Amino acid sequence: MKQGWEIKKLGEVCSITMGQSPSSDTYNDSEGLPFFQGNADFGKIHPSIRVYCNAPIRIADVDDILISVRAPIGAINIADCKCCIGRGLASIRNNAEVANEYIYHALIANKEKLIAQGTGSTFKSIGKEALKELSIPVPPREEQEKIVEELDCLSGVIEKKREQLKELDALAESIFYTMFGDPITNEKGWKVKKLGEVCTKKKAILRANKVHQPASEIRYIDISTIDNANNVITAPTNYKFEDAPSRAQQVVEYGDVLISMVRPNLKNIAIVNYDSKDMVASSGFCVLRAKSDISLAFLFYIVKSDAFTEYLMERVSGANYPAVRENDITDYTSIIPPLTLQQEFADKIDAIEKQKELIKQSITETEELFNSRMDYYFN
Repeated sequence: MKQGWEIKKLGEVCSITMGQSPSSDTYNDSEGLPFFQGNADFGKIHPSIRVYCNAPIRIADVDDILISVRAPIGAINIADCKCCIGRGLASIRNNAEVANEYIYHALIANKEKLIAQGTGSTFKSIGKEALKELSIPVPPREEQEKIVEELDCLSGVIEKKREQLKELDALAESIFYTMFGDPITNEKGWKVKKLGEVCTKKKAILRANKVHQPASEIRYIDISTIDNANNVITAPTNYKFEDAPSRAQQVVEYGDVLISMVRPNLKNIAIVNYDSKDMVASSGFCVLRAKSDISLAFLFYIVKSDAFTEYLMERVSGANYPAVRENDITDYTSIIPPLTLQQEFADKIDAIEKQKELIKQSITETEELFNSRMDYYFN
């Protein structure tokens, strides 16, 4: 252990308050304290206010650390206001020995340990004792503050680069609207066609059992292999065809666009970027293969658009397994500008994507540095 550091239990250096949900008839949309129930309220630097409570039972103060203790465990945030916390959360308040932000980073570093202690059959949860017994290294206060400054600096760099990605996405959207106008109102009077008219018919997508023998080696693409934050295929799974999941049914080619028909709001959409004959996709995808009157870049931009997602969400059926049909996708009507304009747009988007790739690489490198420093300080 580093000189001058101690190992202490979280309960020794912090007070911990487990949340308790008030009666639902005390919830409203404007009066009382902001109410946070659990993990669903997380996702930003600070929780997003969705509902208020005018008869709170358990209260967290400004700068208290909030941690999700059930379904799922481990989302960690900092309260930026006095708030009511439900049973899905615990509030952690530092004492004078430890810096608040230091505890925040220590909890993030120990998230997997806390998850591993979860109990319960229907869903996992952790109790106050598990939090109290969590061991963390405690350096002198001045060193804690230096650690926090370093980690916050790295986090800030990552956040700034992510904002740059959003700005480039906004630029791409601006270019689209400048060149083609609103695709819904089609004020420029472009031709309109269904996706099924500008992409090859389903029968052109070969069935895997017509191409591969049982012992054939295939690379299988399912929904879990789609990185929907970047809309790319990450790591197809290698199988002998006879051992592959029953959904391994569609032989796909380089440049095919895959659109998940399940939970379309998640935008599990990607282009097949492997130029090989062993690629097989799940039957859970609609496969779009562009014909000569639509460019791949233009098609991909259309199916990633919010307008396309909203169209699909209007056609979703099934509560537990919300999905659309293949016909819902191929019946979508899109503007089809001249191919020369589509290609001009594609060139502009390609330049933007190259800038994004450089930023993404920088984010990856900074995240690796951040994780190595977290490991150094907390493990």
